[in-house]
Amino acid sequence: MKQEKTNQTYSNRVLRAEFDDYWKTTVTKSGYVKYTALKNKARVDLILSDGSTRTVLFPKNGYVLVGGGGTSHFSKPHITITP
Repeated sequence: MKQEKTNQTYSNRVLRAEFDDYWKTTVTKSGYVKYTALKNKARVDLILSDGSTRTVLFPKNGYVLVGGGGTSHFSKPHITITP
């Protein structure tokens, strides 16, 4: 299992994202859906278009923006865990 601290990133490869119970959901003026972490180590489990998986942990107030075409933007810093 590989774990790395990552700065702001984006992806258009996310097929599915499962958020744990520690997120608030809003919609921005520009139309992005914004998920904001309510506690440290808020978790998102991702399935990517190549079939691989990732677990991403965010600090409190970290966020994920999801836009049209499946583009996702991840705030910095966050921890990405690759099995």
